[in-house]
Amino acid sequence: MRNLAIFLFSLLPAVAMADTLRMAVTTSFHNSGLSDILLPAVEEDTGITVQLLVVGTGQALRLGRAGDVDAVLVHARAAEEAFVGTGHATHRREIMYNDFVLIGPAEDPADIAGAESAADALRRIATSGAVFVSRGDESGTHQKELELWFAAGLAPDGFGPAYRSVGAGMGATLNTASGMNAYLLADRASWLNFGNKGDLALLYAGDPALFNQYAYLPVNPARHPHVPADLTERLENWLAGPRAKTLIDGYMLNGEPLFTHNARN
Repeated sequence: MRNLAIFLFSLLPAVAMADTLRMAVTTSFHNSGLSDILLPAVEEDTGITVQLLVVGTGQALRLGRAGDVDAVLVHARAAEEAFVGTGHATHRREIMYNDFVLIGPAEDPADIAGAESAADALRRIATSGAVFVSRGDESGTHQKELELWFAAGLAPDGFGPAYRSVGAGMGATLNTASGMNAYLLADRASWLNFGNKGDLALLYAGDPALFNQYAYLPVNPARHPHVPADLTERLENWLAGPRAKTLIDGYMLNGEPLFTHNARN
């Protein structure tokens, strides 16, 4: 019996490591490189192997509604609150934030570096005739872009062929803008981690409207009984905890922080 107990005890780490959770995350979160820092620590501390499905926010929430993932980590508050309000998630937990930035040709033909607000920057791009590349994929970044166009009093496709919608993730959109030497909206982390900047530069930032909050939403097991509620709770507690805070706040590129942890316990 003693030998059997020793044998079973020796299996405990392997059993813990077998705990798997599927989480849909935004391309901006993944492209930042932060997932490569967090996921090994999650597994080490909790025994949970997190399998990521990297998509835009809109698609992440659709996966959650279908029960194809156990949790989502996204950045579009209105859509997240609707997701909770319709019972697809049990709640919404804010985890971290960064900001959106406007990127464009270093020579800045639309002079957005001198803009008074993000909306003013977009008006300048539209009136200058310069090319603007949009993700066009219902992601959190795309939703923020549309919100800013609305604040500017403009329909983004109203200035003709200069508006290019690519229907792709953050990395592909940055590559397209680099190839076209065009303007675009990006999250700061993806921009800092982007290696194909070409002649692009960060031209405008700092408007409170560009605040970019990321939140964790566990899929509701009452809707999808296969969702491992114990694992989603364990992961949430870790993401809101001290080690996650240390790793998120300490994640830097060229000496610049990419995210700030702001989960409240």
